[in-house]
Amino acid sequence: FACRGAACYRLPGPRGPLCVFRNQLPRRNDTYPEEPPPEEPPPDTTAVLPHRLRGGAALCRVCGCLGPRVCGRCHRAAYCGPEHQVLDWRRGHRRSCGQHAAGGDSADAIPEHNEFLFPEYEILIEPEEPESPSDSSVDPDDEQGAVDTPKGLKEQEELRATGSAGKACQSLDEETLEAMAKHETEEDKVFQMFKERVAAEPEQIIRYCRGGEGPIWVSGENTPEEKHIPNCSCGAKRIFEFQIMPQLLNHLQVDSLGESIDWGTLVVYTCAENCGDGNEYLEEFIWKQDFSAGSS
Repeated sequence: FACRGAACYRLPGPRGPLCVFRNQLPRRNDTYPEEPPPEEPPPDTTAVLPHRLRGGAALCRVCGCLGPRVCGRCHRAAYCGPEHQVLDWRRGHRRSCGQHAAGGDSADAIPEHNEFLFPEYEILIEPEEPESPSDSSVDPDDEQGAVDTPKGLKEQEELRATGSAGKACQSLDEETLEAMAKHETEEDKVFQMFKERVAAEPEQIIRYCRGGEGPIWVSGENTPEEKHIPNCSCGAKRIFEFQIMPQLLNHLQVDSLGESIDWGTLVVYTCAENCGDGNEYLEEFIWKQDFSAGSS
């Protein structure tokens, strides 16, 4: 669950305005069909409204919870209760209800005025191809590999030519300069490794590897240590399960003039023992990391 307000993402704290919950349903349950949906050819590229995924239980058009109540006029729009049905009626369903009754597709679309739900998409899961040594353009043993790029060298030459480098450094002692240079070098290396790792599949929105290889970070800053990850309420340790990539922001339709919600990566840690009986939602731990100021 994520707040839509951009200002909330600037608040201090590792979690930000985000919560993550775990629910483990058995294959036979009252919410989703036992068998996966049939394979269908990819849709055409014509722009359409973002639709809910078909199949399974009817969900409320306002909040996405189970929707046992349906509109008495079109018998297609589902709601969790009368409050959200009235809210949706006032905010747009009144005008589109006739289209639903006539069999239009808009009944399955998330309303544009919806203030709760993001668009839903099918997620295609594929294993990551192992990286060969020749795929990497940066030598991990070369500490300058991530920063001594042609652009960086050109900027250094320009600074030397104008003398601005010397003027800018006059007020800083040598020890401070060395510390700053080392920090910038490490930051560039971390971000360069992130870019190279995702370059093979630049559209990826989730990386899943429960209990295996850890996340790939976008920055060397604000990375958690083991002591920062709280244990589950059952007492078991939490382990890395998946991370959400910044590319997902391109699909959430949250851009606005002036500001928008943002993150570098969201990393989710869950109970190593999978506690719970499957009939409840258990809160897990999420860590929000932003891009460093120097990442580009």
